[in-house]
Amino acid sequence: MDIFGSTRSRIARNYALITPDTHVPSPLIGWENATAFFHITPELGARFQQYTAVIAAGGKGAAPDPAIERLIFVQDGHLTVEVTGKTTELQPGSFAFFPAGTAHTIAAETGVKLIVFEKKYVPLPGADGPLVVIGHEHALESKPFLGDECATLRTLLPIEPAFDMAVNIFTYQPGATLPFVEIHVMEHGLQMIQGSGVYRLGDDYMPVAAGDIIWMASYCPQWFVAMGKKPARYIYYKDIHRDGLELRG
Repeated sequence: MDIFGSTRSRIARNYALITPDTHVPSPLIGWENATAFFHITPELGARFQQYTAVIAAGGKGAAPDPAIERLIFVQDGHLTVEVTGKTTELQPGSFAFFPAGTAHTIAAETGVKLIVFEKKYVPLPGADGPLVVIGHEHALESKPFLGDECATLRTLLPIEPAFDMAVNIFTYQPGATLPFVEIHVMEHGLQMIQGSGVYRLGDDYMPVAAGDIIWMASYCPQWFVAMGKKPARYIYYKDIHRDGLELRG
């Protein structure tokens, strides 16, 4: 506890940096023996939500509202997911994507910590909806970002029009950077999972480290440099493949 009331967390109009010292637990409605730390929600101004789910051994997760799609990424522990009559074991680095309306169960074999991304699915006229995706980050190809071998990207979900969200893992070798300041229509939810660096958010340059959460609104200027002696890694969400004018009528 910091008696002087200081923190690196910062909430701005078009971004938020939420550091572990400010995370507050909340109930997870419908889950058993589980606690949530809600980081990014519509109350912040986001069009999705991102939270950490901590499940005790023997605890269970519940499916969201049928209109909501969900991706879980395992940080710690072991669990099983059951969907469409098939049970799969997940371990750290595993992930599972459940399209909206997909009945599924999550059962913790040990104490488990999950990164969870959820949003309301937006159908694409004339296209089928997305399918369930279950995998492990190490089974995915690590591709150089814009040709830079020191900044590599793993895409957890297919980049196809059926999917209106993407979740990727970015790895930077020490000193590697995003090649330019990005300003774009997609919004992001991000969690640092290894290492440290400096993130430009709007006009501010913020030191970040493993455990930090970042929200970036649409058109928030953003840039990153990895610092320290080991690679920096983060997992991040973005919305894709949908026309904003159509969404807003």
